[in-house]
Amino acid sequence: MKAFPLLSRATPLWAVMLLAALLTGCQGISTTGTTRAPDVIEIGEPDVTVEQPGPRDDQPTADQARVPREIPFPADVYAKLPKSGSAVLSGRLTLNTDAGPVIGANETVSLAPITKYSAEAAAQALAGRAVERADPRAREYTHTTRTDGNGYFQLRDLPTGDFYASGTVVDPATGMRQIVIKEVSLSNGGHSEVQLSR
Repeated sequence: MKAFPLLSRATPLWAVMLLAALLTGCQGISTTGTTRAPDVIEIGEPDVTVEQPGPRDDQPTADQARVPREIPFPADVYAKLPKSGSAVLSGRLTLNTDAGPVIGANETVSLAPITKYSAEAAAQALAGRAVERADPRAREYTHTTRTDGNGYFQLRDLPTGDFYASGTVVDPATGMRQIVIKEVSLSNGGHSEVQLSR
């Protein structure tokens, strides 16, 4: 398991939301392993409401400001990926600050398969650039859950393979969301643990 580079404390909210949109999806898995009704959960967006004035005539909208994807959605690659299985992933979401660790309580954690398509988006977002929104078909392969009050989470019925696990925590010193991304490998019937912390 290796840590991905993290966005800096000064990373704009749009960059965090972008990465979240790329790594999260609409197939939700609860902490008990029961599949929920599909809902769109984007890290950083449901928990933070940011009132922003509408764009001026000379400013691009959020969608217009996005970097075009160079890699088209590989439907054939995703079609070969399983959507469920018998793997389990658990862990804890925290952020280390100068004032001590901050627990990622009641935050969204997502798990998305590693493909060239998702890797391109992650690299762009980690570089602070907004990339085009993910193809809705990619969301069918992303699993999400919420952490409990102590930052712990568990995802069940997961497929085997390599994934990006991600979550965000608000740094109370800056009020900015800090994102954590780690790679995890899941095996059939296995139980893996990941410490989503930085």
